[in-house]
Amino acid sequence: MSHLFQPIAFGPLQLDNRIIIAPMCMYSADNGLVQPWHWQHYGNLSQSGAGLLILEASAVAPEGRISHADIGVWNIHCQDALGKLLQDIRRDSNMPAIVQIGHAGRKASCSRPWQGGTQLPPSNIHGWNTLAPSAIPFQSSDVPPREITKPEINDLIHQFVAGAQRVRAAGFDGIEIHAAHGYLLHQFLSPISNHRKDEFGGSLENRMRLLLRVFDAIKETLPHDFMVGVRISATDWIEGGWDLEQSVELAQLLDSRGCHYLHVSSGGLSPAQQIPVGPDYQVPLAQAIKAKVSMPVIAVGLITEPEQAEAIIETGAADAVALARGILYNPRWPWHAAAALGAEVKCAPQYLRCQPHGLKSLLHK
Repeated sequence: MSHLFQPIAFGPLQLDNRIIIAPMCMYSADNGLVQPWHWQHYGNLSQSGAGLLILEASAVAPEGRISHADIGVWNIHCQDALGKLLQDIRRDSNMPAIVQIGHAGRKASCSRPWQGGTQLPPSNIHGWNTLAPSAIPFQSSDVPPREITKPEINDLIHQFVAGAQRVRAAGFDGIEIHAAHGYLLHQFLSPISNHRKDEFGGSLENRMRLLLRVFDAIKETLPHDFMVGVRISATDWIEGGWDLEQSVELAQLLDSRGCHYLHVSSGGLSPAQQIPVGPDYQVPLAQAIKAKVSMPVIAVGLITEPEQAEAIIETGAADAVALARGILYNPRWPWHAAAALGAEVKCAPQYLRCQPHGLKSLLHK
């Protein structure tokens, strides 16, 4: 039997298989609210047969959006819109669904990718002043961010907790805390972007403090049956930056605190990064962390072939694999993987008639 299609538990959440739909921003919200695009997009992915759907990065505060068109979780209107989306999805799919919550920090206030993706100045109608652990811009051409104050850090922790509570109230099964790809929590972790002299900067213990406080506050406030995972960049791919050794220490601390999974990506903190992109290029990072923790570890990044994903699970390099651009390109990737690996996958009964000749046990309701 296929290893990829074996069930797995992320804490209280039971998944039918180990294929994860990674969060991918759609840049299509209106003032934080999901729009008709999200209905067709997530409705389609909910029929993919994957084990878990993670909705795109959703900002805990308006100034935490990557772009003006990001989803938000900062007020009741955002909560209600997400709840209606989930309600409609669950009419025809019981796939577990969670939301990635985050704050973009100095990488906020950007145009949408197809409009250039560069940072917009506060004078632009879609721009605003950004904040960060230190007043260091991401790009030299960016307006420098304002250094966040300690009272604002306390407010930020409350914003993450409130965002998680709204996600739960909307009916989702959990959250993923976004501490990767150069966004605010990652900015605190990395010595490249964090030059603070207080208890949130300097030593590794200090640089990890904010993420751990956010995690602890959410775990203390939300019930035990609400799943909480974390996504990190395991390395900045820059000498002297955040690296795998520090990521292992962070992972062990999160593990001891009851983190339900760790989603291991990399990069995104600086334009100076040198990433050795290729198939499985991030899998060794996940494998090194998995060897040091008991919680499930997700590998992601250029995992495109069913046999490739199967090998990652079979060899124990990771407990699950996540697909992002690959499943946007092929939203039925899990169906095709099941066909290639001799497994079965769930689908809506309306699709049962589409099974290829000779694969009459591929799909089931």
